[in-house]
Amino acid sequence: MRCKTDSRCPRSGKRLRSILIQYFIAFFLNTKVGRRIGRKTCPLSFNPLSGNERYGNTCAMKYLIAGLGNIGPEYGGTRHNIGFRVVNALAEEAGVNFTEERYGAVARLRVKNTELILLKPNTFMNLSGHAVRYWLQKEHISLEQLLIVVDDLSLPFGSLRLKPKGSHAGHNGLRNLEELLETSGYCRLRFGIGSNFSRGRQIDYVLSPFTSEELEQLPERVKQAAEMIKCFCLAGADITMNQFNHK
Repeated sequence: MRCKTDSRCPRSGKRLRSILIQYFIAFFLNTKVGRRIGRKTCPLSFNPLSGNERYGNTCAMKYLIAGLGNIGPEYGGTRHNIGFRVVNALAEEAGVNFTEERYGAVARLRVKNTELILLKPNTFMNLSGHAVRYWLQKEHISLEQLLIVVDDLSLPFGSLRLKPKGSHAGHNGLRNLEELLETSGYCRLRFGIGSNFSRGRQIDYVLSPFTSEELEQLPERVKQAAEMIKCFCLAGADITMNQFNHK
């Protein structure tokens, strides 16, 4: 005779105990003490509220890596599109392809037991926040697992800086992100493009291609940016900043 919900049945009792234990664990992990223990058990990926999951002794995490830029061949090699160039390099290294999906081109890859979702918004730079917000919600990814790759005029060409938060500093893509996410508290990888332009020529500069000298150095700097992204996903922002920010 099949055992269903009779509390006198041994199998039913085991199932009930299992359910109660799962509820207790879920409640406990959302307390301060539980979160502290969880981080020690799985320090690279523990976040019970992020939609990421932990199975047994293996930790499964999901990150959204959004490279900012403008779509269209006329923008392909410009300084403003360095975010696209960096996520393209990550996809190429992993042997994965981008597919056109809602709000952008998306590629998926794994680094150890961590899933990276690479995003190139198709909304143009000034509306990047719509794509990022959509994919955060669709994939149930928290802001702690978001990284924006963006060009930065205030840094010399090739300089790389990871920041856990900050203002948009006049960058229209970051401005839109801040408006739609209603916070500036997300990580961004700033890729320096220099500021070698005369007064009033900023737009022309960011939408212009790199010089031949810069193009020679670019592959190595893009590779370094890709390494920083992987380190961020596996070890967190603090370790990545300590290891890479001064190189």
